[in-house]
Amino acid sequence: MFNQKLETMKRVRINAGKVGLVFKRGDFVKVINQGTHWLWLNQRVLMYDLANTFVAPIALEILLQDETLAAMLEVVEVKDSEIVLLYEKGNFKTVLSAGRYVYWKGLIQREFVRADLSKIYITEQINKALFSNYELSKYIKAFEVASYEKAVLMVDDVYTKTLDGGTYRFWRNDTTIKIAKADLRQLQLEIAGQELLTKDKAAIRINFYTQYKVTDIEKALLENKDYEKQLYIAMQLVLRAYVGTYTLDELLERKDNIAEAVFEDVKISAAKLGVTILNTGIRDVILTGDMKDIMNQVLVAQKKAQANIITRREETASTRSLLNTAKLMEENDMLYKLKEMEYVEKIADKIGEITVSSNGGVVTQLKEIFSGK
Repeated sequence: MFNQKLETMKRVRINAGKVGLVFKRGDFVKVINQGTHWLWLNQRVLMYDLANTFVAPIALEILLQDETLAAMLEVVEVKDSEIVLLYEKGNFKTVLSAGRYVYWKGLIQREFVRADLSKIYITEQINKALFSNYELSKYIKAFEVASYEKAVLMVDDVYTKTLDGGTYRFWRNDTTIKIAKADLRQLQLEIAGQELLTKDKAAIRINFYTQYKVTDIEKALLENKDYEKQLYIAMQLVLRAYVGTYTLDELLERKDNIAEAVFEDVKISAAKLGVTILNTGIRDVILTGDMKDIMNQVLVAQKKAQANIITRREETASTRSLLNTAKLMEENDMLYKLKEMEYVEKIADKIGEITVSSNGGVVTQLKEIFSGK
């Protein structure tokens, strides 16, 4: 009888780290662990490796009715608005998206960290090094704010808070998240080649600069649109208004005064933009083509007039000196003789030999020689 039973049974060996599910005519019968087992010939065994994920051959709900098998399995249900981070032996393995996952217990230590994607803030205990992992990064929105910047956070287009420098990450979902940044360093705004008319209708181009800092980020980014463009236009209008009240000569003489006036006038409008003006100045005043030629002509005429005045002044001084010398020579014979000797000395330096007679004065004879008489 025993031999007949052996002929209708078979022996099955389950090795360490394995488990077997016994089926009879497609129906689940039981689970068998490590060891030797005798089964009927009409029963079959499906072998599973405890290190791998369990894939149910039939509906999982049927298998879980067996308490022994249910105790051996870890069932992870992930909702549509969730992800689960899977760790094996303390190391990150993968990200589980929406669905059902079944793992064998016992052989490998596993940990599951569940994250709710329906919120925007990442409050779960997740190592920052994992944020750059592709499996996880596709579920995250990241924003960078430099150390010299500040930013305003907008959630569904509603201001939430102001952010300092750093990296900010949020769960990626249907919630709209935006940030607007502003540079808090000293900045410079250039108004280059601005064409203006002076009071005397002279066409000029001015290069003007403004140094400023953003001091109220909420006012600059939330209450104003394109605050830099608005500051540029404000500077442009104030500069145009002041230049139009000066003639060209006054403008060239009072550049610093105009820059100070523009600085004082634009401070109030800049404060409404959340900006503090630090300094302003006129870098260059450039004359247009025709005006440049006219100014060059005026400058040449002025320099010629100055040169003529200096020449006349020198000629007058020279004539006055000669007159004074002549009066002294007329009143003093000795001085006259000394003057004669001075002229003879100068002529002697230039001429090799001169012959004069005893008639008349030396100066008179020299005059006759050089006049050709």
